[in-house]
Amino acid sequence: MKLTKQQKIESSKVLAEKLKTAPHLFFTEFQGMKFVELDELRSQLKPLKCRHAVVKSSLIRYALKTAGIDGVDPKMLKGPVGLIVADNDDPVSPAKVIAALGKKFPHLKVRAGYVSQKWMTPADCSNLSKLPSKQELMGKIVGLLYTLVSQPLAVAQAPTRDAVLVVKALENKLKESGAAAA
Repeated sequence: MKLTKQQKIESSKVLAEKLKTAPHLFFTEFQGMKFVELDELRSQLKPLKCRHAVVKSSLIRYALKTAGIDGVDPKMLKGPVGLIVADNDDPVSPAKVIAALGKKFPHLKVRAGYVSQKWMTPADCSNLSKLPSKQELMGKIVGLLYTLVSQPLAVAQAPTRDAVLVVKALENKLKESGAAAA
């Protein structure tokens, strides 16, 4: 069923509101993918609080204009567009999912990304997917902080531990020499 002009305007306004509030957007090419493959993409994005939708390029063009997002490359909006809207503050995780599934399904390609209010090329999105995710970075920071706290403590305890080991060694030596003398 074809949408009327009024329905298209309304749907683009709803889409514009989503685009305004979303911190990260990825525009993909998906033609040639099977439904099962698209479903796998959606299922891997869902735990990351991301949604994938197929949207007409004219609706996206109007929604981007309404949302006040400028600098759209006209080549990006040729033909149907897969739009990934990330509702989280981690742009790396969705980029990793797209890159991983892009290797598995060659028809899935990134056309552009709009991350933290900056346009990204497909190469930039590929580089973004190679970065560690926010959780991985936080884990590394926690490990570093633990190391910074535990090393001085170990150094401070070393003289006491060494003194105990010296006393223990002397005690063992005295026992051996006492047993040899008897």
